[in-house]
Amino acid sequence: MMISRINKLLQTARRLKKLFDRKILILHYHRITEEHSDPNSLCITPQNFSDHLEILQKYARPIQLQQLIKAFHNKNLPHKSVAITFDDDYADNLHNAKLLLECHDIPATMFLTTGYIGKMCDFWWEELDNLLLQPDMLSKTLRLSMNKNINQWESSKAVQSYHEDYWNYRRWMNWEKDDPCARHVIYLSLYELLHHLSEEEQQEVIDKLLLWVNIRSTDTDQQTPDSLSFEDVYALAQGKLIEIGAHTVTHPILSTLPLATQRKEILQSKAYLEEILSRPITSFAYPYGRECDYTEETVTLVQEAGFHCACTNASGIIGRDTNCFQLPRIQIYNWNGEEFSQQLSRWLNFQ
Repeated sequence: MMISRINKLLQTARRLKKLFDRKILILHYHRITEEHSDPNSLCITPQNFSDHLEILQKYARPIQLQQLIKAFHNKNLPHKSVAITFDDDYADNLHNAKLLLECHDIPATMFLTTGYIGKMCDFWWEELDNLLLQPDMLSKTLRLSMNKNINQWESSKAVQSYHEDYWNYRRWMNWEKDDPCARHVIYLSLYELLHHLSEEEQQEVIDKLLLWVNIRSTDTDQQTPDSLSFEDVYALAQGKLIEIGAHTVTHPILSTLPLATQRKEILQSKAYLEEILSRPITSFAYPYGRECDYTEETVTLVQEAGFHCACTNASGIIGRDTNCFQLPRIQIYNWNGEEFSQQLSRWLNFQ
């Protein structure tokens, strides 16, 4: 009798260990496109993304995010389950990413910042790249007055003409320790400044930068933006593979806003997408997504808004104690197939 009970306890322990040892991942992408300059490491080439999907089909179990959440609650998640997510409403999510996802029959969730839908402008970090890290001429002095502070940069001749440096440093990433030239120093200073401003203040700085690089705002209005149109959002949601999630209205750092403004950002983005698509929006992603970019009160607001889950940018694997409103994700870089396979093997511990 005692031996029988011990055997049952051992069997239960093995089942629990097997359940808790399961490796569950959420992958975090932004753009699927070819880019000469990508200082924020957001771009994956279509060929590399196709290789990623092929490897996921072979070694993992791709699953829709909401299916993952449901299975997580029911404690029946298949081992090596992987959900794919995209942040920010880039047009290449439709034209490149969705096409490749359909070719491989793999689902994904795409989190959209509704204030940029149908807008003839790019996200501020894309504008900053386009204005400072492209081979254009700059004026000698940039002077910005923000929050009663005067910021001024003097550009040398090397900064004013960037053609040679552009081709030498176009693969530069903003997290690298060394800044290869003076333009990158200015870029990083402005990036840090813009990151903490409101959308209105960000646009004010961008407009001043347009004058500094001798570009009129009417000139940029003629360019094709990287963001989705209304028609694009509808097309993106067609079919069974793509889930649309909310990512606020203006992509702010939520933790810096009053609770009422946070609630407005969260609720309005959800309502806007539900109106366009005539379906419930149940997944959310925090803009920037670091632990300092949202608060416990933010998490409560997301829950109260009726979402089923929320993704962060914290790197990690989903475990038994994971909070479904603070889901970790793994940022994916422009790895080729072999590099991605090695990373995936390490995360899922195939071997």
